[in-house]
Amino acid sequence: MPTDNFLTRAKALESELIEMRRHLHENPELSFHEFQTAGLMKDKLEAYGYKTKAQVGKTGVLGELTRKGVDGPIIAIRADMDGLPIDEDNPNKYISKNQGVMHACGHDGHMACGLTTARMLAEAELEGSVRMVMQPAEEATDSDGKSGAWRMLEDDALDGASAIIGLHADASLKAGQVGIIPGPAMAACDGFKVTIQGKGGHGAYPETTVDPVVVGAQVVQAIQQIISRRISALEPAIITIGSFQSSSTRGNIISDYVTLEGSFRSFSQKVREHIIAEIDRACSIARIMGGDYKIEYELGYPCTVNNPEITEVMRQAAIDLIGAENVIAVQPKTWSEDFSMFAEKVPGAFMFLGAEIDGDTRSHHSPQFDLNESGLYVGSAILAETARRLMTHFKNKA
Repeated sequence: MPTDNFLTRAKALESELIEMRRHLHENPELSFHEFQTAGLMKDKLEAYGYKTKAQVGKTGVLGELTRKGVDGPIIAIRADMDGLPIDEDNPNKYISKNQGVMHACGHDGHMACGLTTARMLAEAELEGSVRMVMQPAEEATDSDGKSGAWRMLEDDALDGASAIIGLHADASLKAGQVGIIPGPAMAACDGFKVTIQGKGGHGAYPETTVDPVVVGAQVVQAIQQIISRRISALEPAIITIGSFQSSSTRGNIISDYVTLEGSFRSFSQKVREHIIAEIDRACSIARIMGGDYKIEYELGYPCTVNNPEITEVMRQAAIDLIGAENVIAVQPKTWSEDFSMFAEKVPGAFMFLGAEIDGDTRSHHSPQFDLNESGLYVGSAILAETARRLMTHFKNKA
């Protein structure tokens, strides 16, 4: 199948792709509960000629396409499967049938694109093997704090793979466009909770207390100055304090303690570690003011870093298929994604697929989120062409 035929073939399959996306949209399942979704992915992959393995990373599915007599690299293609705990509020005919659960981040589109890519690659002559990685639980972790990518890696999902590629719907890009950048593409996102211990008492006698609200206010000021005064202006990072709660429920009671909760996002491990150290330094103000503190961190997904070599193959494939004017050098996203864990295991590249609806940017993770389906086939074609080129790329390097 010549290069341009992946785009032609994907366009020919567009109605089936959209039909699949809408079926998945109507039947979302939460993280690590994607039982029907996983069953559908398995059935479809087997119908295309893939050898499948279920219950990988709890509810994930692997599909392997190997040509007899072909000894080449394995290229993995990932699509995430889980929905979000959101009540959908859209006027479409195809809305969630599962109350309180919604595909509000585009994973329905990712799966539909992935299946179309898998089908086209099964029809093509290839110099290697394809491994479809249908991943559960990108949106949430289990009781051990592990996401779907983490669990799949524990089950050796990428063993033997030379590279992994994937995509994410992006409602800020026009349909038919893609965003591709080498290096850091999506942020690491981590959470923290600070408990500041003071000494409570009556509001009439503040001098006999250590007011944790006052102490906490100083700590918040110090934390908010970390980015502007302790991190280089050349290193993008964000810190947000989203909650400040006192143990007191009355205006004339000075509380014993307050809790602060926040998050921080960064694009390198060095900055990530620096922020952690600076949060601890900021909280030490509590001891200077006569109180004490405890910090609990909830470390999330690491930064997604696109391998320059793999990303360039993807970029050139996209340019050849849809033209350089539609391949956008986007800025790194402050979103966080556990594709990052796959890309730490093997070289990876992750692109953003345009899904804007007629100038209406539907916010991800909102009840009104939706995709412009007219650009989905483009994502399938680029993934397929990138996979094929990577097989040739690695064979030539061997």
